[in-house]
Amino acid sequence: MIWLETIANGILLGGLYALIGLGLGFAFGVMRVVNVAQGDFIVAAAFIGLYLYPWTPLHPILVIVPVALIAFGIGILLQRVLINRVLGHDQIPQILLTFGLAIVLRNGMVSWFGANSQSINVGNMRFWGFDFLGMRLGVLPVLVLVIAIMLFAALRFWLNTSRMGRIIRATADDHQVVQLLGVNYRNVYAIAMGIALALSAVAGVLLAMRGSFTPYSGADRLLIAFEVVVIGGLGSFWGMFIGGIVLGVTQLVALKLDPAGGLMYGHIVFFIILILSPKGLSSILTIKAFRK
Repeated sequence: MIWLETIANGILLGGLYALIGLGLGFAFGVMRVVNVAQGDFIVAAAFIGLYLYPWTPLHPILVIVPVALIAFGIGILLQRVLINRVLGHDQIPQILLTFGLAIVLRNGMVSWFGANSQSINVGNMRFWGFDFLGMRLGVLPVLVLVIAIMLFAALRFWLNTSRMGRIIRATADDHQVVQLLGVNYRNVYAIAMGIALALSAVAGVLLAMRGSFTPYSGADRLLIAFEVVVIGGLGSFWGMFIGGIVLGVTQLVALKLDPAGGLMYGHIVFFIILILSPKGLSSILTIKAFRK
């Protein structure tokens, strides 16, 4: 039963990991932008949530809403002012630009907030739990998994059914054709980046509620995001969710077996999948690609 509980908690952790990778995967799927600053944006959202939650009515978890809206606006502005200028076949300028943004964000957070470890206080909710099939599960991790599933499902539904969602998918397929139809693809990219950063903001706030963070936590979050996207398959929507689950379960099971170096095994699984299936698990499981 202890192993079943470990796997269950790994799935709950995987939901958070999937959410961390969703923003990065969405931006790459639509614009082919490799956002190296993704992890630092997640941490920045956590800091914004930390300072907004005392004024949040009803429950601290509702701070997700204003933080996501702020991140959406920042994403649109960032894409219009900076990233649109370096779009093209060569991704090196994009990587250099976002790497520079990561450095600016990290140093800015150290200057403004200090280097101490922080977390969002959700009160006793962090310690709430319940028994399920003989397992002890935390309320907050389950809530995070539910939010992740809802966001994945809602985003997929919106992309398939709404006019803007279909425009985003068409732009992801061929932005030049969309331009010929009278749609400014750069405006579409701006909205897509806003959505990507809003998703990252949700992940950042939930991460801050489940654990602690510092201004230097961005690199670890970026690594998780990359591994989730690559394990699931570049451009694969639900593949990213499965990638997060695989990574979460692997880490917790490995920590149970080897507490000293358990986290390393998650990276090992990442490399094994990358070698055996460079297109990720989606190519094996025939999961629909994001752009299809």
